[in-house]
Amino acid sequence: MKLALIVILMASGAVHSTAAQTPSGWRAHDLHRPRPTIVAPGHAAESVRPPSDAVVLFDGSGVAAWRNGNGEGAGWVVRNGAMEAAPGAGYVYSRQEFGDVQLHVEWAAPSPPKDTGQGRGNSGVFLMGDYELQVLDSYHNDTYPDGQAGAAYGQYPPMVNASLPPGAWQSYDIIFHRPRFDSIGVLVAPARMTAFQNGVLIQDNVAFWGPTNWLQANPYVVGPSRGPIALQDHGNPVRYRNIWVRELPEVPLPVLAPPPVGAKVPAGVLDRILGTYANGGMVLVISKTSSGLRVNLPEGRWQRLIPLSPTEFAFSSTAATLTSTVAPGGTPTKLTFRMGDTAFDLTPVLDPSTGR
Repeated sequence: MKLALIVILMASGAVHSTAAQTPSGWRAHDLHRPRPTIVAPGHAAESVRPPSDAVVLFDGSGVAAWRNGNGEGAGWVVRNGAMEAAPGAGYVYSRQEFGDVQLHVEWAAPSPPKDTGQGRGNSGVFLMGDYELQVLDSYHNDTYPDGQAGAAYGQYPPMVNASLPPGAWQSYDIIFHRPRFDSIGVLVAPARMTAFQNGVLIQDNVAFWGPTNWLQANPYVVGPSRGPIALQDHGNPVRYRNIWVRELPEVPLPVLAPPPVGAKVPAGVLDRILGTYANGGMVLVISKTSSGLRVNLPEGRWQRLIPLSPTEFAFSSTAATLTSTVAPGGTPTKLTFRMGDTAFDLTPVLDPSTGR
């Protein structure tokens, strides 16, 4: 039913006009979207032995590591060391669930090819059951770019089309980081994916804007921190082999340290360090705003300056300090910048109109 509907939509042009608008600015599954450049991989995929710490999900001997959507045995068949969907078997899901992973999958589209577009060698690899890296025979087979092989389905086309001919074994190597939510269910880090197809980078740390789906841009909802790897049954006899996964340690969410506690310093004392200071190509401009002192850094960056004493100042979010050396009259003669094992002096740049 889904395939028939998409053929009708394509024929009528409705895909361009009615599909959901996405954060990319393109409509999902838009046939007008530019096609990724075709890149010939260096060689056909060779079976890669799993590392010693990998969880092997399929080694050619059976599908015991997989289940169907009801939790029962997977209905896929194993032939010549590869697994493929039996007619009507449905998706298969790994019995073990994962969060952040490195995943290796080898797959081959049917040969000889049948049909065109989304009907040709269609399947998919799902992370946590929700985030699909599309499997499709995209060798001389045109379709919407966010649905071709290597697409983060419906969201990001692959950077290039690195597909091999039907029947050839191809590989996906995927780094996936799950979405993160805070204690009240607010999204603090989206799911991210980096992927290689046949050794060629096709997705570079892309951020999913929600679970992938057909003709939808689904929002994030709070869910489990782990989920299964899934392989899609789309009615095409796509074959899979050598599937293994390495669980990755979750990188702690960044926590900004609270800014240093400032000291009470008279405003007139703070005004003494206002101005421009330089050391070769390094130029700092210290100005005053309604919230206090501000230091403008190279390349348009800036931070608040927090007074620790009349002569020492901390950066608001960097472990750096500025120490002012003051002449007897109260005018700074230099600022000393320190961060880690780096320290250097900057001297005032005088304004001829003011003498400062």
